[in-house]
Amino acid sequence: MRKILIIGAGKSSSYLIKYLLDKVESENLHITIGDVNVENVQNLVGNTSKANSIHLDVFDADSRTEAVKEADIVVSMLPARFHVEVAKDCITYKKHMVTASYVSKEMQMLDDAAKANNLVFMNEIGVDPGIDHMSAMQVIDRIRDNGGKMILFESFTGGLVAPESDNNLWNYKFTWNPRNVVVAGQGGAAKFLQEDQFKYIPYNRLFRRTEFLDVDNYGRFEAYANRDSLKYQHVYGLDHIKTLYRGTMRRVGFSRAWNVFVQLGMTDDSYTIDDSANMSYRDFVNAFLPYSPTDSVELKFRHALKIDQDDIVWDKFLELDIFNANKMVELHKATPAQILQKILTDSWTLNSEDKDMIVMYHKFGYELHGKKHQIDATMVVVGEDQTYTAMAKTVGLPVAMATMDILNGKIKTPGVQIPISKEVYTPILEELETYGVQFKEKEVPYLGYNPLNL
Repeated sequence: MRKILIIGAGKSSSYLIKYLLDKVESENLHITIGDVNVENVQNLVGNTSKANSIHLDVFDADSRTEAVKEADIVVSMLPARFHVEVAKDCITYKKHMVTASYVSKEMQMLDDAAKANNLVFMNEIGVDPGIDHMSAMQVIDRIRDNGGKMILFESFTGGLVAPESDNNLWNYKFTWNPRNVVVAGQGGAAKFLQEDQFKYIPYNRLFRRTEFLDVDNYGRFEAYANRDSLKYQHVYGLDHIKTLYRGTMRRVGFSRAWNVFVQLGMTDDSYTIDDSANMSYRDFVNAFLPYSPTDSVELKFRHALKIDQDDIVWDKFLELDIFNANKMVELHKATPAQILQKILTDSWTLNSEDKDMIVMYHKFGYELHGKKHQIDATMVVVGEDQTYTAMAKTVGLPVAMATMDILNGKIKTPGVQIPISKEVYTPILEELETYGVQFKEKEVPYLGYNPLNL
């Protein structure tokens, strides 16, 4: 009996748990799922006898270590900042570990210990990061194996609402952590490489520098730059590449409207607003506009942002009901970003019948036999319902597959790592295709830079 411990039963755990439960008998598994709220576990597993649910508080060292000690492999679906305590237990008790989170400095410091104990600590094995790494490296390695030289790599991902549930003017709803959407792009200029030149986009210009992307059967999207596109340059072996750019996808028109919030200062999370609990939504908007004894808040808003009354952007803000004097903020000492998040949650929360969608788009430019070529690869996954979402599918399935591949000896290389080797990505990408998570590739003319000349 191989014992798997899953810590955390949040929204991204549904497919992970279902996948492993389906393999309990064929793979001789015993699954224990721990969460600080056992009800979360029960909602996902029901009355099955295939899994044990336990109360597990990651801050309770005794119960945490006891659970880790009993397992053969530990899957941490906790918030990223909590992984390292679990990882230290895994070193102590010699257990493999899998997470979907970015490798932190604290996690990386455990690399030598993991290798010394022949332990696999697989990280960044969700969707982004995760499927983006694996799908990119599969094509990059293939190009290199055929004698090609990489000269361009662009990668984009978006967590969006599915077309059948897209019913607001922003063409957007929250499918993941709303806070991450509100504060996206802050903390420094976005940086990337374009035709051998370093490029920088400061936050105040980020949402007006977008690239258009067309996905067959799903129409046109736009993408704005991620904060650091060069983070994986060396990791991917792209030290001599000419163009390297990573971005976030939205429907066309989103970024122009979102830029209004940025320019007004409503996405700022660095200070709190006095008496915010007693502000109306209208008061909040007015707080960022000049005083006028005669002009309305709406008029000041349009004048300040140079928005015409017949502009679709204006209709987007009316749809959010941000000028309502009767809706109250009701948040004590809140930052502008926190208040904006609350306002947007009113309009952008998925309804019970709504479905989400994950879209990923890669561009690979390369030289082969003196000629330049380009491959564009796209992936679209649509969720089933509010439990089995596209986000849960694309995060949970790779985590679950990596867990089984480690248990079954397909992934052997020890240490703290991300899924960029053929040993890891080949079997997982092949299996993901059986679940409808696959890329469509097509040869396109090599442009060398995007048409908007970012």
